[in-house]
Amino acid sequence: MPVGQKALAVATSPRAFILRHLALFAAAALFVFVLSLTYGLDLSPGFF
Repeated sequence: MPVGQKALAVATSPRAFILRHLALFAAAALFVFVLSLTYGLDLSPGFF
């Protein structure tokens, strides 16, 4: 692990670490939910 990442990992509190990962998980779940409502992204040639 690079020195910069070690310093950042030590400075981050466990509570902030957990909250950040919960927020990322919630954002990913929301993204998947929105994609399921729109039936995915339309990348067909007629769309462009």
